[in-house]
Amino acid sequence: MTTAPIAPEVLDLIRSAVGPIPDDFDLPLPPMNLTVSEERERRKRELVAAFRIFGKFGFSEGVAGHITARDPEFPDTFWVNPFAMSFNQIKVSDLIRVDHDGNLLDGRRPVNRAAFCIHAEVHRARPDAVAAAHAHSLNGKAFAGFGIPLPAITQDACAFYEDQGLYTDFRGIVSDKEEGQRIAAAIGSNKAVILKNHGLLTVGQSVAAAAWWFITMERSCEAQLLAMAAGTPDEIDHETATMVRGQLGGELAGWFQFRPLWDQIVAQSPEMFD
Repeated sequence: MTTAPIAPEVLDLIRSAVGPIPDDFDLPLPPMNLTVSEERERRKRELVAAFRIFGKFGFSEGVAGHITARDPEFPDTFWVNPFAMSFNQIKVSDLIRVDHDGNLLDGRRPVNRAAFCIHAEVHRARPDAVAAAHAHSLNGKAFAGFGIPLPAITQDACAFYEDQGLYTDFRGIVSDKEEGQRIAAAIGSNKAVILKNHGLLTVGQSVAAAAWWFITMERSCEAQLLAMAAGTPDEIDHETATMVRGQLGGELAGWFQFRPLWDQIVAQSPEMFD
């Protein structure tokens, strides 16, 4: 049972997704009023859970792929996975913290150069973005090869309707600050960007939301590829797509959508919090 005050926007979201709500309802809610240390721990735990989930979904590709979480006390630094460590084995104690130049501030293993070249500039350009997720997932890579935005042909894809950027200037592995800046410019104020010939990148005001946007965009890319292979799919009209984006494309919706995956991975891999 929750006894903390619930923001009106949270109640509105709950009412739009469930049936009548009893006065003593029990539902996970985004934590509020945490101390800096509590918020740091929350972000790190969600970060590790996201890595484990990405690993289970097969989003890893060698040493490629990274999810970052801005530190709540030192916002010009972020927590990230160490170089060359399996998503399926990362624990909280393995996470490293680096600044926007890739200098190691916490931890012992180095960071993937592409991680700080991309994520540092995304975090710098988007102070609202607590987290950013990028991986070389199969369907994201395949769809990115077309160099076009993801159309709204399904309800889930509507989350990205007019809320995605497109970066078409692929120049190989991202290894310099300038390309990171161009990617940050391409994402703009959107929740996602398609990197042509590369893959997907998503951001969120929580690690949970950023991870969920990546997961559902990857799946929407798969649906799009299947539909294109079968023929020419019909796109959802502007008015409907905009309405649906408002229903399931907000930050709170992203946080809630991640909850079932969180519960599953916590039950399966409690050691990840060591």
